[in-house]
Amino acid sequence: MVGALVVALLLAPAPPAAPAVHRIAYGTDLLQFGELRLPSGRGPHPVAVVIHGGCWSARYGLDLMRPASEALRKDGIATWTIEYRRVGDPGGGWRGTFDDVAHGIDHVGALARRFPLDTNRVVLVGHSAGGHLALWAAGRHRLGVRGVVGLGAITDLRAYGAGPGGCNAAVAQLLGGTVEEVPERYAEANPVDLLPLRVPVRLIQGDRDAIVPSSQGARFAAEANGKGDDVRVGTIARAGHFDLIDPTAP
Repeated sequence: MVGALVVALLLAPAPPAAPAVHRIAYGTDLLQFGELRLPSGRGPHPVAVVIHGGCWSARYGLDLMRPASEALRKDGIATWTIEYRRVGDPGGGWRGTFDDVAHGIDHVGALARRFPLDTNRVVLVGHSAGGHLALWAAGRHRLGVRGVVGLGAITDLRAYGAGPGGCNAAVAQLLGGTVEEVPERYAEANPVDLLPLRVPVRLIQGDRDAIVPSSQGARFAAEANGKGDDVRVGTIARAGHFDLIDPTAP
C-alpha cells in the first residue's frame, strides 16, 4: 500500500482544495479535530492519516494538506487529515503537540465504527515537520500502522535544530529547550532515536528543497536499514519543498 500511495501522491490530477465533508473532533480542544474524506464506493477503504507541517508553528494549519488529501481521496484512499496544537497555541509544543498527534491517529479506530475504513491498512503521511511527527508516531507501535510516507520529512531533530534558518530554530521551541537543556525530550521525540520502527518507510525528497536538506533522509535511511528496517529514499528532480504536496506541480 505504501508504494501505491506514493504514486498516487505524485501523479494525481489537481483537485479542488475544499474542506472535507466530515469535520470531526478527536478531543475537547478547538484544535483537536480532523477532516475525513471518503472515496466513492462501499469500502472498507484504506486510510492515509495526513499530518501537515509548517515548522510546528501555529501560523500554519491543515489547509496546507487539503489538495494532497483530496487527490488521495480521488484515487481511492480515505484521508484523515488531523489538526493539532502547535507552538504558539495554548498547550502546544511539549507535550501537547505530540499528545494531539497520537490521539488523532488513534481516533481512526473510533472513526471505523462509523465509516467504512479498513484499520488493517493505515499509513501515516507527513510533510516536513508533519513528516517528523508521522515518523515519531510510527515509533509508538500502535493501531497497526502499515507504513509511513515522509514528504520532505524532518527525521533527526538534533541535526536539524543545529542548522541555519527559521524552521531549524523551531526545534528548540517545540521541545522547550536545546539538546543540552532537555536531552531526555530529544531522546523521546527524535525519530532516529526510536529505531527500529518496524514498519516500511518511504521518504520522498525534492532535489531543490531549501528547507529540509537531503542529508536528513539519507542518514535516517542508512541508520534505520542498519537496524533491520525497510526505509527507501526517492528523489524528485527539479522539485522544491512544497512541490511534494502540490498536485499541480510538474
